[in-house]
Amino acid sequence: MRNDQQLVMDRQTRPAADKSVGVGIKTILFHVIDDEFHSERIETALALARSCSAHLSCLHVTPIEAYVAFDSFGGVFVMNDIIRALDERDVELQTKVEERLAKEDVSWDYEQVTGNVASRVISQAALADLLITARNPLTQDFVGPTAGFLGDLLQRSRTPLFIPGSDRGAFDPTGKALIAWNGSFEAANTVRASLGLLRLASEVRVLQVLEKKPDAKQFPATKLLEYLSRQGVHAELATEPSPTGDLGHDVIAGMIIAQARGAGAAYIVMGGYSHMRIGEYLFGGVTRTLLRECPFSLVIAH
Repeated sequence: MRNDQQLVMDRQTRPAADKSVGVGIKTILFHVIDDEFHSERIETALALARSCSAHLSCLHVTPIEAYVAFDSFGGVFVMNDIIRALDERDVELQTKVEERLAKEDVSWDYEQVTGNVASRVISQAALADLLITARNPLTQDFVGPTAGFLGDLLQRSRTPLFIPGSDRGAFDPTGKALIAWNGSFEAANTVRASLGLLRLASEVRVLQVLEKKPDAKQFPATKLLEYLSRQGVHAELATEPSPTGDLGHDVIAGMIIAQARGAGAAYIVMGGYSHMRIGEYLFGGVTRTLLRECPFSLVIAH
C-alpha cells in the first residue's frame, strides 16, 4: 500500500496545468457588417482567433427586405437594378474582407447569404463557440432597433455574443476581465461558455451587487470563485451595496462600468435578460442599457 509521503510526492511532481489546454473557443462566427466600425471588428476577431487558435467563419447576410420595393398603391415588386446594385455591393464587401484575411495567419472562410438577418446568424452560430457582432448591426429599416436585434440573438441563440466596446480601442484577449455576477442561470451559462477566454485573462474580477431587500435571495459569489478555481481561473471578489431608492437601471450599469474601468478590464462577462427576481432587478434593464452603449467589450449570453 502506498504511504502518505508517496502520495505527496506524486502530487508535487504532477506537471502544472497549461492555460492553453482545454480552451473551448475553436470556432468563431464573425457577423460581417459594412459600416464605419468594420475594420476595428475584423482586428478584434483576428485577435481572438489567434489567441484561441480558432477558426474564423465569416458570415454576411443581405436582408431579404432589401430586394423588395413598394409602390404608392401598396404593391410589392423586385427591381432588377436593385438586385444588381446589392449583388455588386456584396461582391465588393466579400473581396475586401477576403483580401484582408488572406494576409493573416488564421484559418477562415467566408459565406454570403440572403434572408432574415437574425435567423441566418442564429442558424450559423449553432456550431460556433463565440459570435462576434456589432452594437448597431444594420439600418433599422431592415432589422429593427438595435436592442431588439441583439435581444433576439440572446433569446434564441445558445452561443455567447461578443460585442466590441464603443470606445473603438484595440481589444486584448489576454487583458483583464470583469464578471458581473448575479447568481442567475444566465450569468452561469455565460461564465461556462466564456471559460476559454477567462483562462487567457491576466486577471479576473467578480462583481456582485448586494440587494438590500429583506426577501431577496442572494446566490453567493464564493461558489463561483470555487468553480472558476477548479477550471484554472483564479478570480477576486468585489461586492457593491445596491443603491437605495428608485435610481433606475442606468445607475446599476454605471456601477458595472465604473468597476470595469477601475479594474482596467478589457471586457465584461454577464448574463443577459435574467428571469430570476434578483436578475430582473439588477440585470434585466441593465442588459438593455449596456447593449445600447458600453465603452467595454461585452461577452453576454442567455
